[in-house]
Amino acid sequence: MTADPDADGSTRTTCAIVGGGPAGLVLGLLLARAGVRVTVLEKHADFLRDFRGDTVHPTTLGLLDDLGLFDRFDALPHSRISRVVLPGPAGQDMQMADFSRLRVRHPYIAMVPQWDLLDLIADAAAAEPSFTLRTEHEVTGVIRNGDRVVGVEYSSPEGDGRLLADLTVACDGRWSVVRRSVGLPARQLRVGFDVWWYRVNTAKPLGESLLPRIGKGRVAIAIPRKGYVQVAALGHKGTDAAVRRRGVDVFRADTAQLLPELAGDVGGIASMDDVKHLDVRLDRLRRWHAPGVLCIGDAAHAMSPVGGVGINLAVQDAVATARILANPLRRGTFRVSARDGERVLARVQRRRTPPTVLIQALQRFIHARLIMPALSGGGVTPPRRLIRLLRRLPGLTVIPAFIIGVGPRPEKAPTWARRPRTTPS
Repeated sequence: MTADPDADGSTRTTCAIVGGGPAGLVLGLLLARAGVRVTVLEKHADFLRDFRGDTVHPTTLGLLDDLGLFDRFDALPHSRISRVVLPGPAGQDMQMADFSRLRVRHPYIAMVPQWDLLDLIADAAAAEPSFTLRTEHEVTGVIRNGDRVVGVEYSSPEGDGRLLADLTVACDGRWSVVRRSVGLPARQLRVGFDVWWYRVNTAKPLGESLLPRIGKGRVAIAIPRKGYVQVAALGHKGTDAAVRRRGVDVFRADTAQLLPELAGDVGGIASMDDVKHLDVRLDRLRRWHAPGVLCIGDAAHAMSPVGGVGINLAVQDAVATARILANPLRRGTFRVSARDGERVLARVQRRRTPPTVLIQALQRFIHARLIMPALSGGGVTPPRRLIRLLRRLPGLTVIPAFIIGVGPRPEKAPTWARRPRTTPS
């Protein structure tokens, strides 16, 4: 369904969502199932992007189940992470998190290319008559009426245009154009490291464990996939140029030293062009909303890659946002009363700020106590008391599994959005 044309050639919708990532598409699907007219603007032609976050956590898997999409998701090629294992003293690895102990429907983290997940959600949303996805539509700014945002401007292959909306929701990530255009103040939290993502093709069976490795001022996390390992190498912020100057041979040797089980496969890293740099940021908006506009997901709170929780948190934001906003959007609250609309948007921030603050505090603790000491050359192993405790009471590994896999304040799919399971055709 297309948005209605306006007198000046603009088009109009009820809710404009900027960004076709997990938060934007989940929010679009849920609102469309509530009967809200929603338009998602995605600047790319498709969802094919290397090294987006590929983790789908138990809470998100449960949401897919509630939305009737899990069987289609489960048919996608994917691997599963059931444990997190850290290197312990004397070469004895320690199991720190065991997702199989979680009392949830899907007690594991699924690793699936994010474009497959986004295609699945977009396809489900397209079945709703009030949903529109416009690809190759890059939002360039917001449209204002006084101090209120009433839509967005965009560029597309057909030319520049304007989309008017009762509400604009920014889901366009940590570099959000909407967030910058509105000028919402943010609290920047210091991060001293960046991440270099790459893959190592291998035929070796590596099981279902996340494999962190620490040694001689280097840290890497290996994520087993089908036919390859996705590796995140951590290093000091601001050193990308130096890493690339050292060349691919040194990079391969570092990988082989940290991950000896992959030593025979590192030749598959053809050049430094295969290594993608992520500038790690950690921040959150002091205010997530302004008249006519709301930010969620990374647009509201950029997360560290530690724990891979950013996607799960963004999806939970989307679920809470849909539940809180569906009725006001149907009633026209944002069009009729700016003050009432602001009160509704403030409810979203109040609901989602506590889990955001808690997870960011945990990430900062891990940065300070584990990652930065390791990058500075210190030997970092789990505390001996913790090791003894987990060996005596292995059931305690469910606690970090819950924090990572479920998280604080998980959100439930609204009743009106739920569907029975459908098997893939």
